[in-house]
Amino acid sequence: MPDHLPAKKIAVFVDVQNIYYTTRDTFERQFNYREFWHQISQEGDIILANAYAIQRSDDQQHKFQKALKHIGFNVKLKPFIQRRDGSAKGDWDVGITIDVMEAAVDADIIVLLSGDGDFDLLLNKIITSQNVQARVYGVAALTAQSLINAASDFFPIDGRLLL
Repeated sequence: MPDHLPAKKIAVFVDVQNIYYTTRDTFERQFNYREFWHQISQEGDIILANAYAIQRSDDQQHKFQKALKHIGFNVKLKPFIQRRDGSAKGDWDVGITIDVMEAAVDADIIVLLSGDGDFDLLLNKIITSQNVQARVYGVAALTAQSLINAASDFFPIDGRLLL
């Protein structure tokens, strides 16, 4: 009989735009993905880690995406769409939702980095249907209360997770 339990299987999903803007606007600093990875990997085996970003043709973005890949993230890109009225579109909500629902079948813990309240229904669904833990990391002041309420655990982003 084994003397320890098998490691928890963790799937991580990062709403890159949400985390970028909320940490920048609140702290005037960037999120530390390397420290985040280190913290999460202490809790189990990361079986999947997706970072969802908008594709732009600029060197800073390419360096950032390369750094995420080096840490261990799969970087999923969606084209940046500039509308005629000057507004922009680049929303990954549906893609993140589909990937989370698929991963919840195999994972013990789903980790979502986002403050977007649209994900509250998703978390309620996977917690009840797949019996997984759903952890949310977000900037407390800019994370929807409905998302915090839906999560099994909420971890506010603070100085330990900032560059």
